[in-house]
Amino acid sequence: MNTVALESSNIVETYRSKTRESAALSEDAAAQFPSGITHDSRHVRPYGVFVEKAVGSHKWDVDGNEYIDYFGGHGALLLGHGRPEVLAAIHEALDEGTHFGASHPRELAWARVIQRLIPTADRIRFTSSGTEATHLALRLARAFTGRSKIVRFLSNFHGWHDHMTSGYTSHYDGSPTSGVLESVASSIALVPPGDIDAVRTVLEQDKDIAAVILEPTGSSFGMVPIPEGFLEALREVTAKHGVLLIFDEVVTGFRVSPGGAQSHFNIKPDLTALAKILAGGLPGAAVVGGREILDALDFDAAPASGREKIQHQGTYNANPASAAAGTAALSIIESTDACKRANDYAERLRGRLNQIFVEEQVQWAAYGTFSGFHVFTNPMKRVIDPEKFDAASVDWKEIKSNPPGVSDRLRLAMLINGVDITGWPGGTISAAHDEADLDKTVDAFRESLRMLRSEDVI
Repeated sequence: MNTVALESSNIVETYRSKTRESAALSEDAAAQFPSGITHDSRHVRPYGVFVEKAVGSHKWDVDGNEYIDYFGGHGALLLGHGRPEVLAAIHEALDEGTHFGASHPRELAWARVIQRLIPTADRIRFTSSGTEATHLALRLARAFTGRSKIVRFLSNFHGWHDHMTSGYTSHYDGSPTSGVLESVASSIALVPPGDIDAVRTVLEQDKDIAAVILEPTGSSFGMVPIPEGFLEALREVTAKHGVLLIFDEVVTGFRVSPGGAQSHFNIKPDLTALAKILAGGLPGAAVVGGREILDALDFDAAPASGREKIQHQGTYNANPASAAAGTAALSIIESTDACKRANDYAERLRGRLNQIFVEEQVQWAAYGTFSGFHVFTNPMKRVIDPEKFDAASVDWKEIKSNPPGVSDRLRLAMLINGVDITGWPGGTISAAHDEADLDKTVDAFRESLRMLRSEDVI
């Protein structure tokens, strides 16, 4: 959508009238940050809201507008905003100190609850972000196998480091994105999502593959679904060729189930990257896996096995406040039905959204699994039945695209109607969302569709 179209839109003008303080702050931000934002997913035209506080499943912007939140801290807040037990743990930790530059008891408590929940967490190494975790996982895989290449699936996201930039939203041919070395990009073998035959071919033809990494519920938390039986076949073929299997459970860990996707599907990867929910809403991540692989980080075990130790620092690894928040959050997830509540809510939401699409005669569909929802905005104008839509039948490039301007205009309309969704469009659910949230979200979608139709967007 061009600037003129945005400025002439009643939706945009209504949004501007409700968010004047956010507009002013966005002008300040534009002078300080590229595009006025600090995270690519926060980009929306003409500008996004600036949030002042959040509690449970709701948040409030600087203009005092209240929203039902489906961003959920970019998926980090399964328990919702400001869970009292988590806040209490953070405050207690802060009173004792924010950084010791030394080991501390809280990191042990954090590790113990991770090991109770994640089946493959024999050894743990903490990092500060999911990007760091996937990066370290690749290094561990290369060191363990003595091989240099990694297989990735097109459209899967594994952070922003150099090995992960091609093939997510662009450069599907594997060529390096801006600022990335050709030698790094060429170490990655990109294959179509869910294509086990393509994986078999690569592993049979190239004996220099160290690992295969993927999002175990499909790209972008299931936006691009994976076929039934795919994970089992992938585990079998990687084991056959001595290739490590890496699950990127940055999103799915502790969300699909308390034990993550690997526990739900009963598949044991060799390495797992964890973040988001892991740290209870604060910065924190980890790589977990078998002792033999993580021994590459061990000062004694690595040289004893004839290997060079992998150096790994990180100023904020296992930060005490993050450890406290993570331990508290994971303990709640371990002892309650938080995952099930979020999953059940998402299933009901997807069903009711599809009823609206049918009633409003909009050829869109809501789909997804576990505690996420995605809205297929039908860029190719297919004739579909929203209640029978099968995302697996649509090419992954089509499923991840939107008609020009639709995503931004939908997000603005939803914000006007009191709901904050992501730009996919879609969102993640927390255990704090309740029936009142569900009813209001459904009503907001209905009204937003009518607003879009009035402007000939749909």
